[in-house]
Amino acid sequence: MSIKQITRNVLLNPGPATTTDTVKFAQVIPDICPREKEFGDLMEYCATEITRFVGDPKDYATVFFGGSGTATVEAILSSVIPENGKILIIDNGAYGKRMCQITSAYKIDTLVFKSSSIEPIDLKNLEDAIKFEKGLTHLAMIHHETTTGLLNDISAIGKLCATYKIQFIVDSMSGFAAIPVNMKLMNIDYLAASSNKNIQGMAGIGFAICNRQVLLETEVIPMRNLYLNLYAQYAYFEKTHQTRFTPPVQTFYALKQAILETKEETIEKRYARYGRSWETLLNGIEELGLEYLIDKEHHSKIITSIIEPATEKYDFEEMHDFFFEKGFTIYPGKVNNYDTFRISNIGQIDYTDIEAFLKVLKAYLIQINYLK
Repeated sequence: MSIKQITRNVLLNPGPATTTDTVKFAQVIPDICPREKEFGDLMEYCATEITRFVGDPKDYATVFFGGSGTATVEAILSSVIPENGKILIIDNGAYGKRMCQITSAYKIDTLVFKSSSIEPIDLKNLEDAIKFEKGLTHLAMIHHETTTGLLNDISAIGKLCATYKIQFIVDSMSGFAAIPVNMKLMNIDYLAASSNKNIQGMAGIGFAICNRQVLLETEVIPMRNLYLNLYAQYAYFEKTHQTRFTPPVQTFYALKQAILETKEETIEKRYARYGRSWETLLNGIEELGLEYLIDKEHHSKIITSIIEPATEKYDFEEMHDFFFEKGFTIYPGKVNNYDTFRISNIGQIDYTDIEAFLKVLKAYLIQINYLK
C-alpha cells in the first residue's frame, strides 16, 4: 500500500479529526508486545511531551487510559474526590451534563451550577454559589463546550478556585493542543483530553494531565472502580513505564507521530490555522444568509453551531449525505433550544478546505430553494 492510495476525507465533525498520512502510516508497525521496554519508552515519551504542552513534567504528569475522552473524565471524577468531598460542576452544555451523570452514577455529592450554553458564565453568581456552599472540595467544568463552540474562561475560574482553596478539574477535550493552556498559571489540578481531536492523532487514548502533588494525596481515597482508578494507573506507570491493562498499541505509535507534528507546527500556529479556517467559515455562512449561535467575542474558533435554514425542504440527514458523497463529514446540532448543525475546523485541514465546503453548502442551499 502507498500513501497515494489513501482517500482523504475532510472531517468537519468535532473529532475524530482529519489526520495526516504520516500519522495514519505510523500505525503500520511490526507486532510488538506492549510489555516490551521499547513500547514502555514510547509511552513515556508521549506522556512527557503531552505534559510539556501545558506544564512542567516535574510538577505535572500525564496518565493514559485506553478509551474515549469520557473514560478519562470518569477516571478523574471517580478517583480524586474523597468520600466526604463535594464537587461543583458547571453545566452549560451537553458535556457539563455528562460530568453530572458521572458523579450521579458514583453517588458523589454534587452541586450543579447551571449556565447558558451560548453566553459566558456569570462569574459573580458562580462565586456566590461557591461562597455559600459549605464543604466544596472540587470544581469541574468544560474548557471549550463542544455543544456550541462557547469558550469558557478557565483562567478566571481557576483564580476563584485558588481563592477558595478548591481543586480545579477541566475537561479540555476539544481545547487541548489548540488553545494555549498553562496549568500552573491557570491553577488547574486535573486536565482531561484525548488523542483524536486537536492533537490530530487516532481515537482510542484518553489522558489526564495531573498536578503530581495533588494526585499523590488521592492515594488514600478508597477505590470506586478498578480500571479507571487514576492514582493506581499513575503509580503503576511511574514504577514500570507500563499501563496496568493492555493499551491500544498501534494508536500510541500514531500519537507519537501526532505529537512530533504538533511540536513542529506549535500550538500557537495550529490555533492560528484553525482561526483562519473559522474566519473563512463565518464569512461564508454570513454571505449565504445563515446565522451562528455564539458571539465572536466568546467563540472558541474551533466549532461553530449554525442555525438550520428555515425552509420545509431542509433535512439534516439529506444534507449530511449530500456532503458525505463529496468527501465532507458534518455533524448534527446538540443544543436543546436551537435547531442547529455543527461545523468543526480542527484537524489537518485549512481555510481552502473550508472554502471548498462552502461551495458545496451553497449548492445544497440552492437545491432546497433556500438560495436562488
